[in-house]
Amino acid sequence: MEWGTLVATLGGAVIAISGTVLADRLRNRHEDDRGLGARRREVYTAFIAAAGTTHTQLVKIAQTSADPARADEADPASRAALVDSGLYDVRERLYIDASEPVAGAGQRMFELLRELRRVVGSGAPQSSTAFHEAYHPYIEAVWAYRVAVRAELEGRSLTPAVFGWAAWDGRERCPVCRTVPAPAG
Repeated sequence: MEWGTLVATLGGAVIAISGTVLADRLRNRHEDDRGLGARRREVYTAFIAAAGTTHTQLVKIAQTSADPARADEADPASRAALVDSGLYDVRERLYIDASEPVAGAGQRMFELLRELRRVVGSGAPQSSTAFHEAYHPYIEAVWAYRVAVRAELEGRSLTPAVFGWAAWDGRERCPVCRTVPAPAG
């Protein structure tokens, strides 16, 4: 047996195996990237859905806060709304999978939702100035989150003008805020 033939055969085998391993790694990397995109889309949607559930419950609580007999219920009910929606759990998943711009927009939205919860928990009715001072910045943050997600996932922008609005916060469409003069400044 010649050594040259054996060395050439072994060299060919090493090259073939290396090529197979490299191709497999590249395929797995591509699958991992697709998996991350799917996880991000799922967690981005779950986060805004949980925030929406909390928001809906807070509005319901604020609608009943005008009744003095129910004033003591506002704080525990508003806290329960935040917990029961699963928002805290989804927020943790958001921090793990989200890109920096989306995580930042999500955190801002969360902070403003907690501020709205604090105002509602203090007994502010939906028609109060205090409610609207917390509500409209939250709505603006919701739209900022949506814009960040859309830019990341689809590479497309979104502006209020698409909907015929001047701003994301909704003040121009709000029946309470349209009748209340804007603060000077």
